Amino acid sequence: MTIFQSILLGIVQGLTEFLPISSSGHLVIFPYLLGWDIPADVEFAFDVLVQVATLFAVIVYFWKDLVQILKALLAGLLNRNLMKDPQSRLGVYIIIATVPAGVIGLLLKDLVEQSFNSPMFTALGLLVTSALLAIAERVGKRSREMQAMNSKDAVFIGFFQSVSIFSGISRSGSTITGGVVRDFKREPAARFSFLMSIPIMLAAGLLATIDLLKIPNLGHTILVFIPGFIASAVVGYLAIRWLLKYLVNHTLYIFSIYCAVVGILTLLVGLLRG
Repeated sequence: MTIFQSILLGIVQGLTEFLPISSSGHLVIFPYLLGWDIPADVEFAFDVLVQVATLFAVIVYFWKDLVQILKALLAGLLNRNLMKDPQSRLGVYIIIATVPAGVIGLLLKDLVEQSFNSPMFTALGLLVTSALLAIAERVGKRSREMQAMNSKDAVFIGFFQSVSIFSGISRSGSTITGGVVRDFKREPAARFSFLMSIPIMLAAGLLATIDLLKIPNLGHTILVFIPGFIASAVVGYLAIRWLLKYLVNHTLYIFSIYCAVVGILTLLVGLLRG
């Protein structure tokens, strides 16, 4: 991998982790469409690091919210009433929404890993993302704020997150869809989507880092990754800020169309290449 590839893929990861268009899908498809022959171990190591970079971005952006949630959870535990304070309730719902993806991810670990090695499977995943976003716009009433969330909503959105463990299916896209289908407004649905991404991204990052440390000659390779890490963190932060403002007055259809186009283009390239 070159420094140019590192920066470009870092930008791609930063944009697509939070925009509902699948970061995992783009990290598979982008090198494939450009004909980049990046060794599998190098690609894996880079993907782990840029995912950590976007985790850093979402933690920085929501730092004040996270501090309030953690303080409220601690107070709720001490008072033996986690559901009294709105911030504590939100923390409980984030935990509840995390469980389905964690369980299903562990049960289907081998199948999930195989999906990341197939550009064609990833292309189909993008088409699924496109369909989910279109369904959200057609079905959701978009009348509820985050304060109206309950445990049923959290479980429902959590199962939508579990779908996104496969390559090409956007985590933010599926969870925002889950929220909108439950009649939440787009911006609160996206805000909850980003907050609930933190536990699952943290757990996935820790597990992947263990595997990452087993790679030989990692120290030399990682120097090339640093520019991509920085690009991913900065662009990820900006992508969160932009999307939350965008969704106040705009639909998800543009992202649905984009995913459909990229998915179909990738399938066509795959057919032409035989």
